[in-house]
Amino acid sequence: MSRPAAPVETIDPDLLLRAYAMGVFPMADARDAPGIYWVEPKQRAILPLDGFHLSRSLRRTLLRDRFRVTADHGFERIIALCAQAAPDRPDTWINGAIEKAFVTLHNRGFAHSVEVWDGDALVGGLYGLALGRAFFGESMVSRATDASKVALAHLVARLSFGGFALLDCQFQTAHLASLGAVEVPRGDYSALLGAALGPSAGGLLSGSAVVEGSFDALDRAGAAEPADADTVSGPVAGKRIVQLLGQTS
Repeated sequence: MSRPAAPVETIDPDLLLRAYAMGVFPMADARDAPGIYWVEPKQRAILPLDGFHLSRSLRRTLLRDRFRVTADHGFERIIALCAQAAPDRPDTWINGAIEKAFVTLHNRGFAHSVEVWDGDALVGGLYGLALGRAFFGESMVSRATDASKVALAHLVARLSFGGFALLDCQFQTAHLASLGAVEVPRGDYSALLGAALGPSAGGLLSGSAVVEGSFDALDRAGAAEPADADTVSGPVAGKRIVQLLGQTS
């Protein structure tokens, strides 16, 4: 269900948190659109954290550490890259109001990113919002083969390790389906969301959020372990991601 566009210049970040807690999210008609509209799909795409499809080719890419992968090291660059036009996506739904609100929420510890690098070049990644034990994936981007798949693999492993229960993907695509995403009716999604938010739901709706999942738990666990001399992919090596995905799939 879509709601009428509102000609707004900014989005209140607290309103955004409450909207996600109710299963609603914002979109814009175009990058330069002045307003947004609120969306609550009849069919919601989710990716079960124990159902990620790790193909043989993606497993090899991860084990070879083809890319360097970081988390929350370049949030503003990732959201800007997701909002850029590309040959296969001439326009996007991320306008300036959405971008500004998410940067604010990142600075407050709610919004997070995964960045994929080829050398010093940012070639892909994703960003989203964490509330309770739910993570709302907003957008993925790829400027190199398998970059977005690697980002999603790292995200799933990170969320599983950090105690999350729900990965919301909003709309189903063939790309997401190939990685294990499924569609659920709105009512089923609401039940999953309520369980993932748990006791934090009331706090979110009243303006004080309680975040239960830990987005950086995997980084902190890795920092406590001896460094692997062969690791070139940042704080968490591809081998560790494959191990975690093997435990959940």
